[in-house]
Amino acid sequence: MEHITTYIVTVLPDQGWNLLALVWFLIAVRGYQAYAIRASRRKDSLAGVLHAYRQRWMVRMIGRDMRMADIGAVANLERYVTLFASSSLLILAGLVTLVGYTEDVVHIGRGIPFLPPQSPLEWQFKLFFLTLMFVYAFFKFTWSLRQYGFASVMISSAPVVYGDISDNKDLMDHVNRSAKVLSMAANNFNFGLRAYYYSLAVLTWSIHPLVFMAVTCVVVYILYTREFNSSSLAELKGSNDSKNRKTLVDYHLI
Repeated sequence: MEHITTYIVTVLPDQGWNLLALVWFLIAVRGYQAYAIRASRRKDSLAGVLHAYRQRWMVRMIGRDMRMADIGAVANLERYVTLFASSSLLILAGLVTLVGYTEDVVHIGRGIPFLPPQSPLEWQFKLFFLTLMFVYAFFKFTWSLRQYGFASVMISSAPVVYGDISDNKDLMDHVNRSAKVLSMAANNFNFGLRAYYYSLAVLTWSIHPLVFMAVTCVVVYILYTREFNSSSLAELKGSNDSKNRKTLVDYHLI
């Protein structure tokens, strides 16, 4: 216990800016997530509009004898997630290797003009934090893959019914549940992508904590514009007449 107290007393006073930057980053990440949930209840978002498209997709799927096109579409989405999941493992392997060569990293960092002098412990912590982010991304991507697999099972098990099914409660329940599983898979993929975006901000931490804080704000702004104010969203909602496009936020999936 005495060693821990001594470490805190001697190290933390010199890490004020790093601690401030880390707290700023965590507040920005959690704050944007909370804002996205609230904002999606009162205005259009990519997640909400795409959920409505998935509902319409599942309604049309019910009327098809052959579901190969639907299963193929889900498999195509899975391929994108698999690419990022495998990339996360490769990045993790590189980061874990770097942790074992901290002294070399410190030596290389001293040769870069715009990098301030940093102790091996600082580099190790920053690399460890970056590693945690890609571990989080890997788990999100792999869970997304499993959920797409669940959606394939639900599509294959759906009955074939021709005509209007809006008055059939059981079929509409199946349609809505299938669309929600697809949206949950897409949501987890989105969280994994956000981890990639945020990791780019974390990379600038080695330059200066103030740069890290500024880039974090830029990344959050980019995420906001793409989710709530992008040209893709404008085109998607231009042909969307669903009344249920915002139901996704009720399940805290944004």
